[in-house]
Amino acid sequence: MGRRRAPELYRAPFPLYALRVEPSAGLLITAGGGGAAKTGIKNGVHFLQLERIGGALSASLLHSHDTETKATMNLALAGNILAAGQDASCQLLQFSPQDQETSDKQDNAGSQEEGPRQRKGTVTTTETQETGASTQQEGVELNVENLQSVQTDFGSDPLQKTVCFNHDNTLLATGGTDGFVRVWQVPSLEKVLEFKAHEGEIEDLALGPGDKMVTTGWDFKACVWQRDQLVTGLRWDENLPPLPDTPYRYQACSESGTFLGLGTVTGSVAIYISFSLQRLYYLREAHGIVVTDVVFMPEQGRGRELLGSHEAALFSVAVDSRCQLHLLPIRRSVPVWLLLLLCAGLIILAILLLQSVFPGFL
Repeated sequence: MGRRRAPELYRAPFPLYALRVEPSAGLLITAGGGGAAKTGIKNGVHFLQLERIGGALSASLLHSHDTETKATMNLALAGNILAAGQDASCQLLQFSPQDQETSDKQDNAGSQEEGPRQRKGTVTTTETQETGASTQQEGVELNVENLQSVQTDFGSDPLQKTVCFNHDNTLLATGGTDGFVRVWQVPSLEKVLEFKAHEGEIEDLALGPGDKMVTTGWDFKACVWQRDQLVTGLRWDENLPPLPDTPYRYQACSESGTFLGLGTVTGSVAIYISFSLQRLYYLREAHGIVVTDVVFMPEQGRGRELLGSHEAALFSVAVDSRCQLHLLPIRRSVPVWLLLLLCAGLIILAILLLQSVFPGFL
């Protein structure tokens, strides 16, 4: 019997490192690339349209945004604004729907001045075959434009490793190899805060309300901050017996929710219940190589519609250029009314037994 495999939703022409879901329009956004090396591997951000076709979730390539010589390694999403970590910089992208009729008019006008050019939101037939996704030729297209860009890391080998927006999308926080947290206004990217958070690389960070922030780093610490003031720090060995040969490092900051998605360096993907860490789904070596990002389908917007009869959908990407879909069926549960009925029946049965053993009990 062959190994169980997850549905392959999409295959890009480059290694994939990051993905996000925009639920209101049902967009899956993937990004990656081969970097500045002249290997012929492209760099880009791909926008996929999620749809249910024949009862199954599918994706079609809606727009391919070329990032030239820079691979996108991490993403954050705020409405129609993307923050893309590219080398040591953060690039803001804005995407918006555009009627194909309007796009065609613009292309026709441009063609009279500049000659034939490719229509926005489409790729050539060859690229479509390579990616394994169909490109939408009719209906709504996307217009994607570069906004501000700023250098966010200044280490000896600078690289932005994480980025996130705050709760009202007015601020953006970045962390990288130099161990500094930097906070920027959106969309101007003017710096409003900078402080040293970790010795070594920052692995992940999350912004909360009230100027609070959580960071994790390669120094085996997780820290809670009030602006640039340390509120509390956590270490793996504080409440554990000494494990000199088993170092543990905090890897990610996660928002609380029903489920926790996990991707491993060996390519495996798992889904757990958040509060109990009970494993509900596990696919060993789904990708066969390091999983670079995972994200759940949000339930707002079109999310619930796209989930169909499933309780959760987890997307995963890896350097194998594949985006996979991991579905969690709705768990069967006993209705509350039935539990109450069973409890009442047990109470009545217990009373009858006591009455038969001890006559005159009642």
